[in-house]
Amino acid sequence: MEKITLMSEDDKIELFILEETRISGINYILASESEDDDEAEVYILKDTSKDSEEDAIYEFVEDDDELNAVAKVFSELLDDVDIK
Repeated sequence: MEKITLMSEDDKIELFILEETRISGINYILASESEDDDEAEVYILKDTSKDSEEDAIYEFVEDDDELNAVAKVFSELLDDVDIK
């Protein structure tokens, strides 16, 4: 399973990518801190990089409407994942 590392000014988070999708030209990933824990929290992140040539820049989706819409897509892609 592919893993990404998110860096902030004072912290580093490693997440496992569970699924990826593209909606309206934006790449989204569903990620978790655990590779195999069914009870682990999942996160939806979007690629905010402006150029397809550069490394992806992922940010947590915080807008409720966007989050609900993307969560619905991931929920359909992964029948066994409960995204809230």
